[in-house]
Amino acid sequence: MNDKQTLVSLMDDMPIAMLTTFGPDGGLRSVPMARQEVEPSAELWFITARDTRHVHDIVARPHVALTFSSSSSWVALEGRAEVVDDTAKLRDLWTTFAEAWLPGGPEDPNAVLLRVDVTNGEYWDTPGGRVTSLLSLLKSKVTGDTYDADHGSTSL
Repeated sequence: MNDKQTLVSLMDDMPIAMLTTFGPDGGLRSVPMARQEVEPSAELWFITARDTRHVHDIVARPHVALTFSSSSSWVALEGRAEVVDDTAKLRDLWTTFAEAWLPGGPEDPNAVLLRVDVTNGEYWDTPGGRVTSLLSLLKSKVTGDTYDADHGSTSL
């Protein structure tokens, strides 16, 4: 499997990202966002409220970072975000989770999509899960060797 395939495969079980935007003063701000597409690609979709600070940041400065994690894997992505007004696409991606944040449904004027076109990504994976991670950590403490993890990066 190449780095891109590994990164996409790792994201299968990572539906929540921390979306980092850049504020007017150059400061960073991260918020949790639920990824809407089941199969990640170089294009990721999120449902959010139009009147949020992260939407205002994206309109002014579309460069964003996304981080995903599980108990034994981590993915970091970089890309350009865009606010998309598309009620049909919003209906297609709508979930009960989105309804909890935007009870007016996909027709709510405050409901909007964020599309992130990913330009590159990086991953760290400790195959074997938590037990293997603990053993690798213990091994590094005892032997002085570095922690065992697969690492790769790719342009998407």
